[in-house]
Amino acid sequence: MGEQQKNTQEPDLNQLKKVRREKLADLQANGQDPFTITKYNQTHHSQEIKDNFGELEGKQVSVAGRMMSKRVMGKASFCNLQDLQGNIQSYVARDSVGEDVYKGFKKFDVGDVIGIEGEVFRTKTGEISIHASNITLLSKSLQVLPEKFHGLTNTDLRYRQRYVDLIMNPEVKDTFIKRSKILAAIRKYLSGEGFMEVETPMLVANAGGAAARPFETHFNALDEDLKLRISLELYLKRLIVGGLERVYEIGRVFRNEGLDTRHNPEFTLMELYQAYTDYHGMMDLTENLYRYVAQEVLGTTKIVYKGVEMDLGKPFERITMIDAVKKYAGVDWNEVETLEQARALAKEHHVEFEERHKKGDILSLFFEEFAEEHLIQPTFVMDHPIEISPLTKKKPENPDYVERFEFFMNGWEMANAYSELNDPIDQRERFKAQEELLAQGDDEANTTDEDFMNALEIGMPPTGGIGFGIDRMCMLLTGAEAIRDVLLFPTMKSLDK
Repeated sequence: MGEQQKNTQEPDLNQLKKVRREKLADLQANGQDPFTITKYNQTHHSQEIKDNFGELEGKQVSVAGRMMSKRVMGKASFCNLQDLQGNIQSYVARDSVGEDVYKGFKKFDVGDVIGIEGEVFRTKTGEISIHASNITLLSKSLQVLPEKFHGLTNTDLRYRQRYVDLIMNPEVKDTFIKRSKILAAIRKYLSGEGFMEVETPMLVANAGGAAARPFETHFNALDEDLKLRISLELYLKRLIVGGLERVYEIGRVFRNEGLDTRHNPEFTLMELYQAYTDYHGMMDLTENLYRYVAQEVLGTTKIVYKGVEMDLGKPFERITMIDAVKKYAGVDWNEVETLEQARALAKEHHVEFEERHKKGDILSLFFEEFAEEHLIQPTFVMDHPIEISPLTKKKPENPDYVERFEFFMNGWEMANAYSELNDPIDQRERFKAQEELLAQGDDEANTTDEDFMNALEIGMPPTGGIGFGIDRMCMLLTGAEAIRDVLLFPTMKSLDK
């Protein structure tokens, strides 16, 4: 039965498309090809008209957008036009627009892009509308808009055809308008703090600055293999060496890893470096930046994500990784002296580890297993083991740990910051250790970047640095459930696979 229904529906859709193409052919044959129109004088948007009805009532306006519905009733009709700001109704009467225009209007389809000129008025039912004096077809829609795209169970289709998603679901459009405002607010805040926005290469010979597997490509002109950057760090630090003092970049980075609700192979990272400060300076900056962006975009420092309230107005909690593990796993790492003890504890607590993992790696695994999910309110987790922090300054009083923090909210890592390593001799040793890991099969380990080493030898001042996951920040501030909901065009598997 289902198959029969399918067969009866498909020709209907094809028939509808065929009719639309025939309508276009008729228009073209009569010298009325909409695709020859190059511009339209749009004077107002829908919400602007509603907000300023007092001033605009009885005045002439001209709006443009997509026709979302049409109700023809003999000599007078109503249609609904959707533009950037929302929707507005138009009353189209044959006597006002003229016989020919009205005849043409009756053949318009839902989805067509139209322009309406007319007078602003309020209908008997109280709806602010436009009494059309002219209506123009600006682009013919040859496809049929889905009737129910909202809440579509097939989210895959919504991501693949984001343009339809934006037309059919106003809340999706709101999310992306909000994302744009978030980025603008970040830039505004950092500009006020004396930071300079820069751009650095995406195609690199050496993809360093993070633990991730890069994408590889080939540059024909030089016959050289290149990689897509996995972080922004090593170039931005070169600029600190060059004396720029406060720099940041908001840009795409690429990691050859899996897809899930919080990971996309290309994502937006912001990295920021400030000379003459340390990781405590980065904590203050993070706290102030998050507070500012929430207030600017949402009008409040209290955000609610899936029913959980997070308060950015209160001072953010600051806790060491050792104390977090002690608090949530009941294990005091200060008492763990050897790798054997760490491995025994891991086995006892069912924490899986690999042969190559050292004591510090196992502490990090304990933290991920037992503590992360509890960090709902804004929290800085500080002082990581050196094994997992190859570019960070050691704590002078305890060289097994480094001056680093990760910022958590909602159980997610939102940012990662360091007192940056500026000792070139120490840095070379750490690169060497990374290369040994690479040789042992860790395809996320870094290789030595000789030009970066040269920059460090020129001399880099004490510096605080931080990387922010912009997509996750957007998820929290817009209430999006998956990273794909805040990426206009997320990475998708090809349909022909």
